[in-house]
Amino acid sequence: MNDKIVREAINAHLQMETRRNFIKQSFLGLGGLALGAMMSCNNTPGKPISYFDPKNPLAPRPPHFAPKARSVIYLHMAGAPSQLELFDYKPELAKLDGQDCPQSFLEGKKFAFIRGVPKMLASTAEFKKHGESGATISNYLPHLSTVADEISFLKAVSTDQFNHAPAQLLMHTGSARLGRPSMGAWATYGLGSVNADLPAFIVLTSGGNNPDAGKSIWGSGFLPSVYQGVQCRSHGQPVLFLDDPKGLNRDLRKLSIDAINEVNQAEYNEYQDPEILSRINQYEMAFRMQISAPEVMNIYDEPQYIHDMYGTSPGKATFANNVLLARKLVENGVRFVQLFDWGWDTHGTGANESVDIGLQNKCRQTDKAITALILDLKQRGLLDETLIVWGGEFGRTPMAENREGKPNAFKGRDHHAEAFTMWMAGGGIKRGHTYGATDELGYYATEGKLEVFDIQATILNRLGFDHEKLTYEFQGRPFRLTDVEGKVIHEILA
Repeated sequence: MNDKIVREAINAHLQMETRRNFIKQSFLGLGGLALGAMMSCNNTPGKPISYFDPKNPLAPRPPHFAPKARSVIYLHMAGAPSQLELFDYKPELAKLDGQDCPQSFLEGKKFAFIRGVPKMLASTAEFKKHGESGATISNYLPHLSTVADEISFLKAVSTDQFNHAPAQLLMHTGSARLGRPSMGAWATYGLGSVNADLPAFIVLTSGGNNPDAGKSIWGSGFLPSVYQGVQCRSHGQPVLFLDDPKGLNRDLRKLSIDAINEVNQAEYNEYQDPEILSRINQYEMAFRMQISAPEVMNIYDEPQYIHDMYGTSPGKATFANNVLLARKLVENGVRFVQLFDWGWDTHGTGANESVDIGLQNKCRQTDKAITALILDLKQRGLLDETLIVWGGEFGRTPMAENREGKPNAFKGRDHHAEAFTMWMAGGGIKRGHTYGATDELGYYATEGKLEVFDIQATILNRLGFDHEKLTYEFQGRPFRLTDVEGKVIHEILA
């Protein structure tokens, strides 16, 4: 019995020694691994150089080559407008109106709501060719048709996502899953800011709701948060809580911010966490914005002819107000302005969600202001250096939606990922050009098929970046907006 107790004691002692020795001998190695993971950056030989400057993360930086665009205004119609009602004229579709959809369009395909065999649906709009370029635009967009010769249309954009949130994430962050930086964040990371008193990346929303993917589509992902989009409002305070608290004057506010940032700086000196620097920068930016933002975001002082041109309603939250603000922001050095307008999801479940009544109403709310933006930038000499991008997250089907196999109450179309239309103007883009085409029913791309990554690569190219070289080291490898894909659409470059 005593021998057994002795053996157990010896075994227990040896086990403790083994654990102790392992921990003792591995401490520095494990610590080094942890430190390496926390401190991973782009300074390792052979890896891309980081654009992040801890001392001044928004300092202006040159791109890879001479840019054609100084700023981007991205107009996203959240919900996905129907290309078959706006730009992609298909007379053959009219001949099949009301007939059963061909099986070749259904076999092996996934749809958000269509079940069984739906009926084909002719376009509810009328089409004409416009301008010297002969661009085909519907009567839903009477104003935009007058500037057709300023635009490059992309008729065969595709995506691999057919639900709103993941498709929006893919379009703006390069991934259908959460966690990646948005396009505007990448642009700000690469270029910095030319106006220290305003954010380099500003977001404006309209339509009554945020996009389905939420605020993540203008977030910074794994980039330092100083590069995320700042959401502003077109009426009231431009940014919530921007004003000084009651009883606190500007001098005292500055002293309080200085005191807070002294603590933040001490914390950064100890932990070297870039998010602390972002916090410092955001405190200082908010203080400067108290003077600069209200002035820049004020549209009341614009001449009456400008309000008439855009169709603005000062004091209200409207898309037209946001478009005018976008022009003012790029005039004042903002790098990336993102406008999201909600309400373009035309399934046909109600009048406001139909491709005739609802879509026409959305076009009436946006058509005049978008056209005014092109003309206004041009008359100010800013169109050549401002890239305008318009589009949704996917397109709409050439067949009518039959939700769960039953016809909808109004004319509507389901989500369509195979082919849809986007357009670009200004900022080094060809004028009066159309690239890509779809089949006679508007289902598949037949020429110039593009992916979302190609759109992203082209936008970065106009800003002066090689999309394959604008990278950030994260979790042991360099990431980029276009992941491992994407090609610049040279056919539309001026």
